[in-house]
Amino acid sequence: MRAVICSRFDGIDALEVREVPEPVPREREVLVGVRAAALSLMDTLVVSGRYQLRPKLPFVPGTDVAGVVIAVGGDVRSVRVGDRVTCTQWTGGMAERLAVPEHAVVKLPEPVSFEVGATVRYAYGTARYALDDRARLCQGEVVFVSGAAGGVGLAAVDLARLRGATVIAGVGSAAKGEAARRQGAAHVLDYSADPVRDRLLEWTDGRGVDVYFDTVGGPLMAAVSRAMAWDGRILPVGFASGEIPSLAMNLPLLKNYSVVGCHWGPWAEREPQSSRAADEWLLAAAAQGLVRPRIARVLPFHSFRQGLHLLTSRQVAGRLVLQVEAGIEACAGTAL
Repeated sequence: MRAVICSRFDGIDALEVREVPEPVPREREVLVGVRAAALSLMDTLVVSGRYQLRPKLPFVPGTDVAGVVIAVGGDVRSVRVGDRVTCTQWTGGMAERLAVPEHAVVKLPEPVSFEVGATVRYAYGTARYALDDRARLCQGEVVFVSGAAGGVGLAAVDLARLRGATVIAGVGSAAKGEAARRQGAAHVLDYSADPVRDRLLEWTDGRGVDVYFDTVGGPLMAAVSRAMAWDGRILPVGFASGEIPSLAMNLPLLKNYSVVGCHWGPWAEREPQSSRAADEWLLAAAAQGLVRPRIARVLPFHSFRQGLHLLTSRQVAGRLVLQVEAGIEACAGTAL
C-alpha cells in the first residue's frame, strides 16, 4: 500500500509517499480501508519534532480517518467487515490502510460522509470532553474560545452553542471571524487588534468569562486570566502559538476560578466505554444536523503537503480533508 512517510523530523517538505507493507490486524484490532483523512496542526508539529509526542522513525503521520472495515483481528465484537467507520490514533492516518485498536473505532452513521466523519472524533471529541466533562458547562454561561476558526475551536463554538451558552470567538485576524459567526458565536474578538480584557468585560457587563477554552496559549492567557468570572474555569487544550503560558496564581485565588486540564486522547484510551458513548452521540448529532462540522477544503491525496502548509500559515477556517483512496491512485507515478 502507499503511505506518507516521515523518516526524519525535518518538517512538511521532508515527507514522501512510499510503498509500504499493508498492516495486519492483531488481537482486538481493526483494519480500515481509508477513504478520507483529516489534517491537523498537530500533524505539522509532529513531523517537525515540535510536539510532546515523538513517534519512532520512520512513521506515517495522520490521526483521524474514516473508511470501511476490511479485516478484523481476534475477539473484535463491535464492528465487522464492510462497516463504515471513523477512527483516531496518534499516527498512521495518511495511508491506504490503517490498523487501529477496536476501542478507537466507531461506526459511521449512513447520512454522514467519509469526509465529515474523519473530522468529528478528534475535534468534536476534544471539545465535548473539555466543555461537558471538565468544565461542566451550563446553559446561559459565557464561553470564550481562542483559535475559534481552527478545527477544534469551531467544534467548541458549535457545541457551546448547542449547550445554550453565549460564545465569544477569539480569532487571529478579522477575516476568520465570519466562520465563527456561522458556527454560532455571538461575538468575535480579533485578538491581533482588539483590547482583549476590555472587550471580554464589555460583552459580559463586567462579570467576566465563565469558561475559557484555550487552544492558543502564549500571551493571550495573561489577558484572559484577568477577565474571568467568579467560579470560572480555564481549559488549556493546546498551544498553537508555540508558547506555553504561565499564570499568576493570585488571579484564580481572587476569583475562585479553576484551571482544568483537558487531554482528550489519554482519557479516551483510559475510559474506552465512556469515549465510545461520547463518539456515538457526536456522530448521531452530526447525522441529525445538531452539530455542523465545517470542512474548509477537500484535497486529493497528492496535495497533502499543500494542505499541511495551509495549516501552518493559518489560512484555514475549519478542517482540511484528504481523499485517500482515490487520491493515492491519482498520484501514482507523480514526483512528490
